Amino acid sequence: MQQKQEKTSIIWFRNNLRIHDNVSLFKAIHHHEKVIAVYFFDPKYFEKDTFGFKKTEKFRAQFLIETVTELKQNLANLNITLLTYFSNPEEILSKICADFSVQSIYTQKEWTRDEVETNKAIKKKVPTVQLIEDFNQFLYHPNAVSTDFSNIPNVFTEFRKGVEKKVKIDAEIPISKLNESNLIENFTKIPSLEELGFETFDTHRNSAFPFKGGENEALKRLNYYLFESKKVAVYKNTRNGLVGVDYSTKFSPWLANGSISPKTIYWELKKFEKEFTANDSTYWVIFELIWRDYFKYISLKYGNKIFSIGGILDRNYYWNSNLKNINNWIEGNTKDDFVNANMIELKETGWMSNRGRQNVASYFAKELLLDWRIGAAYFESMLMDYDVHSNYGNWLYVSGVGNDPRDRKFNTKLQAQNYDGNYKFRNLWLEKTLF
Repeated sequence: MQQKQEKTSIIWFRNNLRIHDNVSLFKAIHHHEKVIAVYFFDPKYFEKDTFGFKKTEKFRAQFLIETVTELKQNLANLNITLLTYFSNPEEILSKICADFSVQSIYTQKEWTRDEVETNKAIKKKVPTVQLIEDFNQFLYHPNAVSTDFSNIPNVFTEFRKGVEKKVKIDAEIPISKLNESNLIENFTKIPSLEELGFETFDTHRNSAFPFKGGENEALKRLNYYLFESKKVAVYKNTRNGLVGVDYSTKFSPWLANGSISPKTIYWELKKFEKEFTANDSTYWVIFELIWRDYFKYISLKYGNKIFSIGGILDRNYYWNSNLKNINNWIEGNTKDDFVNANMIELKETGWMSNRGRQNVASYFAKELLLDWRIGAAYFESMLMDYDVHSNYGNWLYVSGVGNDPRDRKFNTKLQAQNYDGNYKFRNLWLEKTLF
């Protein structure tokens, strides 16, 4: 085994909030005698954006607090201390590096606008410390997919067939435990919801996602959906559902903040297929993970273009920003009851089904002709499972400025008839009560 070369390293957690299959954590442990972990509740993610929405609303903030709380305990079990701050990373990291003579900071590689700006600020503050970044959020590792991301196909099917045929999915990375002497005194604390600027709240009784944040919770859900309930075996038939906790996997919020690795899901699915059944439904979960990868590759290919009004196609459509129409959409006061029910669900729970998202986004962009970036920013604020690549990738797609070769418009009336013909979903969220 290779000798540990340097004394102290930092693992800076971002959207990789887990101990299983974490390459940054593995490298920090493998190459250094001492490892300190750190997580920042960066204030910029709790401020208002250019459209007036908080970048992170209460639902994802609560889920994040739960996730980091669990991460702190899981790291303590490995004898690693997690320092937590409600502060920007560059100031604090430079102090930790000085106090502990840190040579290397390990973190997950990010490439979108806000994260790149943070990296630049850190490199400026601690120019002598190595910032070692690794892709660790993919099913198909970028090194195996392409040496030039400009070659990534603009049509999903072409991408999917290529990776399925030619790229192997790596094994999960094992993580070892350090000696107790690695632990350090910890005067930091995880901020409360109130300290982040929110009031406490109870989970809505009708929520389709009543789960807590954290790696243990993610693994529990994975085990339940595959091996306890075996719901995965009928996923393709139920995935367009709208009501309840089991119509879909519900893995996305944990995937979004990296509480679980897509590889972990993949290899557990392979175990399930070996033990029970391999069918269209088990494959379809993998299919959805490939879609998730694809949107990450599209943002690697196009960079900040995914945030521009013309999208990756540079389309010059007419968009408006009628405030009344935007607010009616947000509040669930449009002329379309299916759109309204989905929007109220989002407002009350921080969750919306995939079927719902496609319909409300299409209605926003194609029916109301509103600037799609406003809708995307609202989703960013509200969704518990917000992921920059999937969110903007899907909005580009639905708005006709992304990867949909057919540029479809959803017929929301027909969709409601097909997926909520009995009005169960609409009645759930549009019910008028006296109290």
